[in-house]
Amino acid sequence: MKPFLCQACKNNFHISGLVRTTHETLVMSGFTKQTLKTRMMQDGIIRRGEAVLAMRLGMTHKWDIGIAEARKIQEKLREKWVGGDRFEGIRTVAGLDAAFVLTGSQGFEASRNRWTALREANRAIAAVVLYKYPEMQELQRAHAEVRLQFPYVPGFLSFREIPALLAALGKLHQMPDLMFCDGQGYAHPRRMGLATHLGIVLDRPTIGCAKSILIGKHEPLGNEKGEWTPMLDGEQRIGAALRTRTGVKPMYISQGHRISLETALRLTLSVCNGPRIPRPTRDADRYVSELKAGWRSEK
Repeated sequence: MKPFLCQACKNNFHISGLVRTTHETLVMSGFTKQTLKTRMMQDGIIRRGEAVLAMRLGMTHKWDIGIAEARKIQEKLREKWVGGDRFEGIRTVAGLDAAFVLTGSQGFEASRNRWTALREANRAIAAVVLYKYPEMQELQRAHAEVRLQFPYVPGFLSFREIPALLAALGKLHQMPDLMFCDGQGYAHPRRMGLATHLGIVLDRPTIGCAKSILIGKHEPLGNEKGEWTPMLDGEQRIGAALRTRTGVKPMYISQGHRISLETALRLTLSVCNGPRIPRPTRDADRYVSELKAGWRSEK
């Protein structure tokens, strides 16, 4: 494990998971050497003096960029992707989701359709629900609201969601061993969906759990829970259609980072407790919907 250098006290620390602190400076591998907290303050994610958790990052980069630079970042991050099982025991898991809202007087216009609202939103609300695994006992939930810095462009939505998700994760008492993301992972045109992007940034195992297909095709699959068939983009396997409940539409599961597809499918089934959508992302989706509704009523 690489040591982290705290510039405030000039000591090296070997950190596993998260440590609550208000002054940490981490020397991180990747595009920039900068504290997560400093980055989050600059991006308006947290306020000065606010306590956050020091995350062990695998890589970080700027978020207030254009489409061309974002594409280059996706290509660079892809070099860091690990598509096999690289983790130890899983004692905690989390579900993550995010939504977008528009603040200001325009946010009250009732005639706005969904796509216009997504394009013009200027704030992101992220929710994280943490569980003890395999009991699936809820341990904690956290949320964050941050200013959006990246436009709504399909294929690049992780650049809008991840800053808010990092802020929400920073409010947890501990870092989850595995994260289920409401969205794509490797099943992405550039193999860099939300789950993959976030997994590489955090250097943590992640799984993408999507309700619809972004890219790829699959053969018909059996009707029973647990049946699955590969999703292919040309001849490349990028994920799987998984029947999470008998007789209902499948979920579309793809690797995020540091996990194989077979293990991702097995673990996804292990957190399905009846409904089609796995419990972690289902609970996170409900949580963020409640937050969004509360935010609107307060405004």
